[in-house]
Amino acid sequence: MTERRFDRVVDFLGEETHRRLMKARIVVIGLGGVGCHAAIALARCGAGTLKLVDFDLLTETSLNRNPIAGLSDIGKPKVEVLASQLRKTCPNTEIETDVEFFHENTASKILDPPPDIVVDAIDSLNPKVALLEYCIRNRIPVVSSMGASGRRNPSLVRRGDISQTNNCPLARQVRKYLRTRGISEGIQCVYSVESAGKHALPPDTDDQTLIRGRIRNRIPSLITMPGIFGYALADLVLEFIEE
Repeated sequence: MTERRFDRVVDFLGEETHRRLMKARIVVIGLGGVGCHAAIALARCGAGTLKLVDFDLLTETSLNRNPIAGLSDIGKPKVEVLASQLRKTCPNTEIETDVEFFHENTASKILDPPPDIVVDAIDSLNPKVALLEYCIRNRIPVVSSMGASGRRNPSLVRRGDISQTNNCPLARQVRKYLRTRGISEGIQCVYSVESAGKHALPPDTDDQTLIRGRIRNRIPSLITMPGIFGYALADLVLEFIEE
């Protein structure tokens, strides 16, 4: 018997798809503006289990993109702030947490057991590519966010295979790094064809991004575009569950 809170979701997705969603185990990696919105959307739809993964602490400058955090949450792990809120508002979803930095040496730990699907909302290039490669090599479905910062036009947001992405500096570097690993397609992405203009900064390609807690390039952003990207990623997950 489905609770009334999911009636509209069931009306939209159908009972069988929603049953599969309630049994699904989904991992969201990266809980900045994009990942936070994606996780909330999936929990609100009734996802069975969400594993939240992020190493960072919540900063004051990230509050403008976070839909649930407040001033009292500054300095706390992003994972714990979001987990606490979701456990209160979405009790049907089991929340797992991992305050961990994703990279090649932590991949097998974080993604064991293999989930039904992974949401990649990592904003650092090397860990992002490591995650995408690991998922492809291990046949774990994954959807990925390209660059949302520095943009504001929702009509220019696109969804498609990694091979179709264009006019996005982050996507260009991701494609380049994946090609050196023999991967050129097979990853569904959310991206924007809008130029970031004066706000465009190159992705942080320095190998030092492997060092936990390193300060990365800060690109101006509003809550609007990261939110749209997050919800678009969540919908890609729902489409996957429907198939």
